[in-house]
Amino acid sequence: MTVPMTADAPVRLRLRRRLAARSAAGAARLLILLPPARLARVLRLARRGARPATREAALAARQAVVSVSVRCAGQGCLQRSVAAALLCRAGGGWPDWCTGFRTQPFRAHAWIEAGGAAVGEFEDMTRYHTVLAVRHESGRPA
Repeated sequence: MTVPMTADAPVRLRLRRRLAARSAAGAARLLILLPPARLARVLRLARRGARPATREAALAARQAVVSVSVRCAGQGCLQRSVAAALLCRAGGGWPDWCTGFRTQPFRAHAWIEAGGAAVGEFEDMTRYHTVLAVRHESGRPA
């Protein structure tokens, strides 16, 4: 799943945050090898007991994984979204993790949302149809 885009600019991170972001990116690299249904199952387990992630926390997590991983900074949207969700979870929160597509022109993409809006995306995400999502357990549809 890729969306043509420019790479996000890296941010400076403290050592502890950099290590956490690298761990999340590494774990995500392995998790994205799973079939989609199994990946969603693993992410549902990871979100258990988490509070909803704030937009600021979700954006900070996304920026952190982009800063430590070239693949996450480029067109590795699936790895980036999973890593950002895992990093948020390490901080106690859970963003909504989503995958979907648009048709004109066709593109598939993966992203995170907080407060009902996509976080850190450069494109109008309302044009995407969500196919698979692992949302916070606050009662919204999964």
